[in-house]
Amino acid sequence: MNKINYQQELERLMKGLGGKSPRLFLHSCCAPCSSYCLEYLRQYFQITIFYYNPNISMPEEYRLRVEEQKRLIEEMNADGTPGVYPIAFVEGKYDPETFFALSKGLENCPEGGERCFLCYELRLREAACQAKEGGFDYFTTTLTISPLKNAQKLNEIGQRLAAEYGVTHLPSDFKKKGGYLRSTELSREHGLYRQDYCGCAFSKAESLKRRQEKE
Repeated sequence: MNKINYQQELERLMKGLGGKSPRLFLHSCCAPCSSYCLEYLRQYFQITIFYYNPNISMPEEYRLRVEEQKRLIEEMNADGTPGVYPIAFVEGKYDPETFFALSKGLENCPEGGERCFLCYELRLREAACQAKEGGFDYFTTTLTISPLKNAQKLNEIGQRLAAEYGVTHLPSDFKKKGGYLRSTELSREHGLYRQDYCGCAFSKAESLKRRQEKE
């Protein structure tokens, strides 16, 4: 089966907007990943960031990341870029037990496998539900900017949920065309906290193991 170029799909969609600025409900996994997505998309959409990440195991880590997200939005809203809409922010419920229940039996699943796919759907499902309730035109996630995340799977899940909830999924593969590299540049410019694991206890353990093996 041929892979779909979701970056091309996104570009084609944006060219067809005809000067309109639809409302986009953008799930964000963290401030660094959202940085480029916001810079890129706010030229075309009225964006509300949805911070919903119950996969983050430690409350102190969660708070640090959510505060960095809010700080980035404040700085981008104040940067004076002409012709863009202000970015809004919505914080979802932080309930890590939801993620632990979802991952039961998959504790030893390698990073990037079935446990991650269920986590993608957990967060995208809530984004689709909230986008529908809020009357948004589109929903999507920043997760596709990561080289470690499966963009094909994320888009497949998004499209399936779009049909289920009746709100359009915005296709994306934000890492393409230098998107990931630009996110690292913006992270440095804004002094953002960058983590080396996605947030769950399982990814943290794998990250620690990788560091120990290098040492």
